[in-house]
Amino acid sequence: MRTYDFTPLYRATVGFDRVADLMDRVLSADVAQPTYPPYNIEKTDENAYRISIAVAGFSGDELNVEVKDGALIVSARKAAEDEAKTYLHRGIATRAFERRFALAEHVKVTNAVHVDGMLHVDLVREVPEALKPRRIEIARGDMVEAKAVEKSGA
Repeated sequence: MRTYDFTPLYRATVGFDRVADLMDRVLSADVAQPTYPPYNIEKTDENAYRISIAVAGFSGDELNVEVKDGALIVSARKAAEDEAKTYLHRGIATRAFERRFALAEHVKVTNAVHVDGMLHVDLVREVPEALKPRRIEIARGDMVEAKAVEKSGA
């Protein structure tokens, strides 16, 4: 596995620390990626996304969704098990978990719904008006000169 040194990026840029840290985390070979619970990430619109997580066996009260430090954190902890139950086979995993998703700038969580064993978290990218592309009107050169003459009073 290759290792990447991001030191030149830190020396040559200002304000890109989060991007470099994200790339470093993603490219780290020593971090085992959890596979439980399974999830999907879908793009539902140009600036809208949905994360669907399979949370079979958990009730809505046992799930927690929060946004903290630019990350979406979904966690679950099962309430105390009923000791009176005897399982012959236990195939439904209801172990506690915490799943983190790094959020890009201006991405906000708008909704979380738990239905039919799935937790759906809706996100939207809200780009501020100042960052949106805007069209600049181009004035004709002779019009600018005429306005300048009018203002000088000639």
